[in-house]
Amino acid sequence: QVQLVESGGGLVQPGGSLRLSCAASGSIVSTSTMGWYRQAPGKQRELVATISRTGSTNYAGSVKGRCTISRDNAKNTVYLQMNNLKPEDTSTYYCNARRITWPAYNYWGQGTQVTVSS
Repeated sequence: QVQLVESGGGLVQPGGSLRLSCAASGSIVSTSTMGWYRQAPGKQRELVATISRTGSTNYAGSVKGRCTISRDNAKNTVYLQMNNLKPEDTSTYYCNARRITWPAYNYWGQGTQVTVSS
């Protein structure tokens, strides 16, 4: 079982910034599509950003221009830099590692809380 551990969440004011980290227990980061998702209480989990094993990135329209996903294969870690945070960004943020082709898998971390409030 692969473990993904998120960190870096916290309480920030609107307009502030955070950098979330996702540390993997193995070298899975280099061979997976890595993603950040978020889920607020009573709402469905939604995509924030993904980065493929080749480095291609994709962002949700709600965060495009404010967030940057990146990866450090040597550290087996994925990051999400979040700038100009808004109250609607308040959510638990989850790290994801996924492959469709063999060996297929879909791993999730336990999440890190981000609260944007004055």
